[in-house]
Amino acid sequence: MEKYYTTGQFAKMAGVTLRTIRYYDKIGLLKPSHILDNGYRQYCNKDLITLQKILALKELGFSLEEIYPLIIDNDKDSFKESLKLQTSLINQKMNHLNNLKATIKSTEKILEHDQISWEKIVELINLTNNDESIIQQYFNSQNLSTRIYLHDHFSINKESWFEWLYHQIDFSHVYQLLEIGCGNGKLWENNTYNLRNREIFLSDISEGMLEDTRKKLGNDYNYIVLDAQNIPFKNHFFDTVIANHVLFYLQDLNLGLLEISRVLKDYGIFYCTTYGKNHMKEITEIVHNFDSRIQLSNNNLVEHFGLENGKTLLSPYFKQIELKRYDDYLIVDDAKALMNYIMSCHGNQKEYLGYRLKEFQAYLEKIIDENNGIKITKDCGLFICRK
Repeated sequence: MEKYYTTGQFAKMAGVTLRTIRYYDKIGLLKPSHILDNGYRQYCNKDLITLQKILALKELGFSLEEIYPLIIDNDKDSFKESLKLQTSLINQKMNHLNNLKATIKSTEKILEHDQISWEKIVELINLTNNDESIIQQYFNSQNLSTRIYLHDHFSINKESWFEWLYHQIDFSHVYQLLEIGCGNGKLWENNTYNLRNREIFLSDISEGMLEDTRKKLGNDYNYIVLDAQNIPFKNHFFDTVIANHVLFYLQDLNLGLLEISRVLKDYGIFYCTTYGKNHMKEITEIVHNFDSRIQLSNNNLVEHFGLENGKTLLSPYFKQIELKRYDDYLIVDDAKALMNYIMSCHGNQKEYLGYRLKEFQAYLEKIIDENNGIKITKDCGLFICRK
């Protein structure tokens, strides 16, 4: 028989304040397993697992909004996954703190000789600020994996997006290639191209993401942290440049295209991909029907650079522009996978869905059951550009 504890007993056993437990209850982060007729809250041992996740993730630097989707399950397997995540993040924090300690020590030695090293001061500032980036790097990697998972598992086209894109690239005259925003390196996972005497540069703005890619793909590639608006290579260096779903994120698109054109050889090819206005439109409709306040993106990406306006935006920099569309759609029959995808978007959904995740999951399950899955439009393609 399940043993239950009062709020006071549960708080004391967990070593937290009553106020903390009541607050987590109020915001829907940790609801009691049982509520008596008189309104008294009762917690059980399984609630301890959820509380452990909350406290550990909070200590590691996650906000409460970020914690919501990470604690929706409290079974044994999800607890094991949570512990693995905590261990990984703790190891990263320990490495960060050890580097910070070593820099402080070396700065102290310099000061013993009555000298001030401004380079060391800058290094200290950067290391101190980098602590927060550990959590951001986790979300960058996790969100990308979540989004790829939905397409990998529910797409109708048997040739995946990355396989299709790879097959569009003409490798016959590639000796220097740059991919801008390589993410987790998915494009190169099944590379069949002989890299001998070729220089392939994989770049990303996220150092953490790039390090994960290096671990996965190995040392056959060159890895570099860069911003597409300031590419640190000389003029006419690359035969090929690739930007897969990147250009719509650039703050200054014209500057980015100018830089790409600058580093591309006169006979070089620029491959860039984007979405159209109908891409994943059913997800937006589903979310709005649940809560009209939710916006899944803080910016309308396809207005910044989409299939409809891409050729016009590219034409000042490239003479020949060809558009190829990728034919596919999704049939999603897994509410959890769809919910994870939605929570990975770059909008305000965490603010409005966080405390209602179980309700939202039930809402998705109802739609899936009534329609034998949810059909989702994919509207994406590739511009092949020549100077």
